[in-house]
Amino acid sequence: MNPQRHNNLSTKLNLCKILAATAFVIYIVIVYHNSESYVCNLPVEKTLNKVAAFISSPSLPLPPPSPPAFSPTNVSQLLFCISGSVKAWRNRRSYFREWWRPNVTRGYIFFDKEPTMDILPWPYDNLPPYRVSENTTNFEVYSYHVRPDVIRIVRAILETFREGDTDVRWYIIGDDDTIFFLDNMVELLGRYDHTKYFYIGGISEGVKSNFDFSFEMAFGGAGCAISYPLAEALVANLDQCIETYPFYFVSDQILSACIADLGVSLTYEKGFHQIDLVGDISGFLSAHPQEPLISLHHLDIVSPLFPTMDRHKSVRHLMTAAKVDQSRLLQQTVCYHKQRNWTFSIAWGYSAYIYEDLIPRSILRRPLETFTPWSLTKRPPDYIFNTRLVTNNSCETPHMFYFRSITRLISNNDSNSNSDTSTDEIKMIYVRHKPRQLPSCYPNHSADYISKIRVYAPATKLNFVEHRGECCDVINIDGKKTAEIRIRDCKKTEIVIV
Repeated sequence: MNPQRHNNLSTKLNLCKILAATAFVIYIVIVYHNSESYVCNLPVEKTLNKVAAFISSPSLPLPPPSPPAFSPTNVSQLLFCISGSVKAWRNRRSYFREWWRPNVTRGYIFFDKEPTMDILPWPYDNLPPYRVSENTTNFEVYSYHVRPDVIRIVRAILETFREGDTDVRWYIIGDDDTIFFLDNMVELLGRYDHTKYFYIGGISEGVKSNFDFSFEMAFGGAGCAISYPLAEALVANLDQCIETYPFYFVSDQILSACIADLGVSLTYEKGFHQIDLVGDISGFLSAHPQEPLISLHHLDIVSPLFPTMDRHKSVRHLMTAAKVDQSRLLQQTVCYHKQRNWTFSIAWGYSAYIYEDLIPRSILRRPLETFTPWSLTKRPPDYIFNTRLVTNNSCETPHMFYFRSITRLISNNDSNSNSDTSTDEIKMIYVRHKPRQLPSCYPNHSADYISKIRVYAPATKLNFVEHRGECCDVINIDGKKTAEIRIRDCKKTEIVIV
């Protein structure tokens, strides 16, 4: 570069700095003359030192200030608003105890009437306090509403807000038979700005239910999350809004309409599950969407989650896996043993399938239709997702294994080293439910002899922000009834393909 040109550039840069510094000093003088009280506290010497440092520094001008940062959302900043009935509570309270964390979670259960003696005294030490919903029979709208009993359910959010709890970022609405997965809920809501208006939830699995009510409505049984600013605006107008919609049959419709009138649309998250399905939902749970599991509903209507247990024990058993790692719960991982033409599909913490054929992951992510629609009448399209029909085809029907036990393992990275560094790993065992009773898909490649599958996974949380699932390897098939699988991170360009 020409030396003279270089000197000119340096001169211009220094001149720009001097002009900027001069403008800054003039600004200080103006502030000094216009705010006598402020100048008493103005650190003039410190400010001038910064000006001098700016002039002597070759760096570029400082970037604009960052927006205010918030601490990560935690579970105590969620306030649960649960609608229940005294009649049903006796059977549903065991579900509730499985997810509620005493002295950690906060919220209220709103009953339709005073609890009866069979559920009293109320166990405040391990359940949230209960409230009896305000009497709405004297509301004018009560006399002409098509379903006046839903008014109290809609107003539960208003009554919860009036309790005046502090440090609330999100109001979580649900039913007394909703199972929430709190760690996943916190992770999900942490992605959103709680200072903005957000209405987050899921829709029905059934096309007809969504058609009858709304595709833009969070189904309350699945639960939904309402940010504090939205809740504040909602309750200010809720009673008036209820009067506007006397023709809606369910509380969820009214609530979503009132929120829509505030200019807020539903933010759809696939981890909220209404479970508008009937019968065996194992096919649905074994092909969960690639999103954190947030909630399950209607568990007292569908068949038990595990075929060898009743409904309550099934929920408790699922939660044993959830307590170790909620992030992977129900997450599907697929890998292959090509020598035997086998495909393994693992739904972490729930089931493991072996197919006697090599089936692409893109096919296996469609649930096996082990269930029927909520309406009980099949008129396709029945579901908002694609399914695979249950068949007697040996190449398409899986050997089914269900979660039996879970153990956290700690092993040294180097057995010959004196290092204290160790690696955590989680071992899960899945056992065969029953014989498949079908011929082999390929000669001499039957999986009938496998009775147990061991699955190893990292003890670290799954990162959903990367929007990518995990991969796995078949690490051992010993010929003695046991297969071993190790779940791992996918390589950068790895494709899970046959």
